[in-house]
Amino acid sequence: MAGAMNTQLVSVRMVVITPALPDHELWRLGASMSTIPVDFLAYAPGSAAVALTKDGADVCVLDAELHEAEVSAVIAAARAMKEAPLVYLMSKEEIGARDGVDGVLKKPANPDQARRLVELCTRTKYPSRVLIVDDSGTMRKIVRKILSACRYRLDIQEASEGNSALRLLRTGKFDLVFLDYNMPGLNGFDTLQEIRRRTPRVAVVMISSLTDNSLVERARIAGALAFLKKPFYPPDIDQVLERYYEMTRPIG
Repeated sequence: MAGAMNTQLVSVRMVVITPALPDHELWRLGASMSTIPVDFLAYAPGSAAVALTKDGADVCVLDAELHEAEVSAVIAAARAMKEAPLVYLMSKEEIGARDGVDGVLKKPANPDQARRLVELCTRTKYPSRVLIVDDSGTMRKIVRKILSACRYRLDIQEASEGNSALRLLRTGKFDLVFLDYNMPGLNGFDTLQEIRRRTPRVAVVMISSLTDNSLVERARIAGALAFLKKPFYPPDIDQVLERYYEMTRPIG
């Protein structure tokens, strides 16, 4: 679901911790092929937690084949850092999420798969441009407040109705839109259809206070990433962002 990437950052520091040297080289090659600038480091088992604390990182990928004690130590070290990196666990087999881990990856089998995983992991560290579209200033303020407190880097703008949103989308490169259904003039579905027609790479989250379950299916068919029912709370938006950044399912 990647949209327009803001590449003002010089690079993202990515650390991969795995016992297999061929895996080190595969990830290193994938990082060198990435369209996102990556400062790549690979650690062998033994002192990875200490090295991570010393060198720092924006993204850390842990091999599930590491000893459990080392996995736990690295996760603890990452979470104790002032600017905690995103932590991914990679495995040959499908595995479930665990505490302290932001996402799960399927171990790459070739350089192109490694490149794709590098780009998926590191793009969370670049600011995503978000547009909140709602005729209620109070609701825009609520959504902005929740987004501003999340762990992702977001550049947030607002529009009070559909036509204003479409004008902003024509003149600026946005990644994600939170779009109210009930608006005067151009309603949410009409706006969604225009967004999908004009800027199909932009992800759209529909918002509504209506209880009609058919709206959820209509939004999905129309191309919405997700549907939020008012009232919603920070964990609900966290789940939407995790879906947008592809962190809620094994990637590979």
